[in-house]
Amino acid sequence: MLEASNNKELPEIPSKRYFTIGEVSELCIVKPHVLRYWEQEFPTLSPVKRRGNRRYYQRHDVVLIREIRSLLYEQGYTIGGARQKLSHHSDNNEAKQQGFEDLRDELEDLLRLLNHNP
Repeated sequence: MLEASNNKELPEIPSKRYFTIGEVSELCIVKPHVLRYWEQEFPTLSPVKRRGNRRYYQRHDVVLIREIRSLLYEQGYTIGGARQKLSHHSDNNEAKQQGFEDLRDELEDLLRLLNHNP
């Protein structure tokens, strides 16, 4: 995903826990109404909503928005194409995670075997 170091035109993401829609708009150079629209189009983009339906984005949301922005504005994807690309990226991450969990389980089994055999 895009970090500020990979994209020189975007400002660095401050180390904060939550960002308002205005802050995210400035960090990603995208208008607030576009961010609200993208929330409808990209299911993985779902900021926390608090008092009066105010949106609070977390760092991973900002990184995702930058990735969406890159796909749409720089790489020329359509919304549907960007959604599909992000979906494949998500599927690959889930498969990797499952592989790591399987490997961890196997290593734990080996460790138990080694500990029980003198």
